[in-house]
Amino acid sequence: MSCFLSAENNPDMESVYVRENGQLYRLNQASGGVNDHVLRPKPSRLFSKGFSIELCMNRENDNGRTDHFIFTYTKEGNLRYSAKSLFSLVLNYIADNIHHVDSLIGFPEQIGEKLFYAADARQKFTKPRTGLRALQKFTDAYGSLVLQILCLKNRYLVISEKLEEIKSFRDLTCLDLSCCKLGDDHELLEHITKETLSSLIQLRLKDNCLSDAGLRKMTAPVRVMKRGLENLSVLDLSCNPGITNKGVGFLLSFKQLNYLDLSGTGIEDMMVVIQQIQNQIGLVYSEVPLKEFDHNCKTEGWAEHTVLQWEHIIQEGINLQRSLKSRAAAQHFYGKRARAEEHCESSRGGGHWKTCENLQFYKRRAEVCSLPLLKKKTEDNEKLQKKRTPSPKPKEQSLKEKHLGLLMEDWDLLNSY
Repeated sequence: MSCFLSAENNPDMESVYVRENGQLYRLNQASGGVNDHVLRPKPSRLFSKGFSIELCMNRENDNGRTDHFIFTYTKEGNLRYSAKSLFSLVLNYIADNIHHVDSLIGFPEQIGEKLFYAADARQKFTKPRTGLRALQKFTDAYGSLVLQILCLKNRYLVISEKLEEIKSFRDLTCLDLSCCKLGDDHELLEHITKETLSSLIQLRLKDNCLSDAGLRKMTAPVRVMKRGLENLSVLDLSCNPGITNKGVGFLLSFKQLNYLDLSGTGIEDMMVVIQQIQNQIGLVYSEVPLKEFDHNCKTEGWAEHTVLQWEHIIQEGINLQRSLKSRAAAQHFYGKRARAEEHCESSRGGGHWKTCENLQFYKRRAEVCSLPLLKKKTEDNEKLQKKRTPSPKPKEQSLKEKHLGLLMEDWDLLNSY
C-alpha cells in the first residue's frame, strides 16, 4: 500500500513520493520510473530540543524545581515525562506556604498527616520565624496526633532553644524531662500545670534541681482549684536532694497516683513518709526497684522526626562554635582546679544519695479493686471518731492549713494562671 504526501515547503511542487516496505521513494514523472535515491526522513520529536531545559530550569517562579513532573525511562531507553496528580501538586504548594494558612481545623486527619510530613520534609518547623506559627496550626487542629509522648531526657539545649515550640504541644500523655537541671523557677514547669497538659499520665522530673518550693508551685492548681495534673499516674522525682519531708505533703493532692519515686531526695525520716503516703494516697513502699521507672520512654507522634531535627541543628551549631585548641588550652590551665571541684561535688552528691537510696511506691491491684469498700469503712470509722471527739483540736486545723490552706504565695500563683 502506498501513501502520497505533498511537501508544502519544497520548491519542487510536482514531485511524488511513494513509501514501500518502510522506505520512502521519489517518483520521477518525466521518465515514469522510480528514483533509486532514498530519502532519509528526519526523526520526529515529541518535544523541541530545548523543552526539558525550559520546563525545569528557565522558570522564574519555580526556582529550578522538577517536582511537578515525574521522569522515567521506558524499556527502549527513552525518557518519559509524566505529570504528577493534582492532589500532590496542591499538597506540596500548601506545604511550601504552610505559615500563611489560617487554620487546619476541620481537615481530615489523613490529609493533615500527609501535609505535616510534606512540611517536615521541607524543614518548615525548624525555621526561627515561621516554624512556631506553622507548628501551632497542626497542634491546634490535631492535638495528640502531632505528639503524644515527648522524651527530652538530657536535652536541656533543645528546651532552651525551642521552648515556645515545646509549649505548643498539647494533650501529651507522657513527658520526660529527666536530667535537664531546670530548677524551681523554670517556665516549662509552670506550663506543665496548665490545662493544655491536664492529660498527662506520666511525668518524669528526675535530676532537675527541684525543692519543696518547686513542688508547691507545681501542685498549687490541683490543691486549690482541683485542676491541672489531676490524671497523673506515674511521677518520678528521684535525684532531687532539695525535696524534704515538707515537700511530700504537697504531693498528697495527687489522688490518682499509682507509682511514685522519691529515691535520692533529701527526705530524712523515711518511716514517717512511708506511713503518710500509704495512709493518704494508698501507695505501698516497694523494697525492689520498679520497672515502671526504667527509662523506656520514646518520642511518638507526627513530630517525632521534627524533634530530632531540632537536636541535630543545635548540635551542628555547637560543633561549629567549638575550638579544639582553645578548649585544650583551657583544660590544661584549669586542670587541677576542675579536678578539685569535681571531687567536692562527688562527695556532696554521695551524702545526698546515702539519705534514701531506694524510695519507690506503688499501688496494689487488689487495693484498686476494693477502693469503694475501703472508702465506706473509713467513712464509718470517721463517724465513730467524730462522736467520741465532738470538738476538733485547733492544732490539727493549723496542720491542715499548712498543707492545704491558701497562702499569699499560693494566691500569687493562682493569679498568674
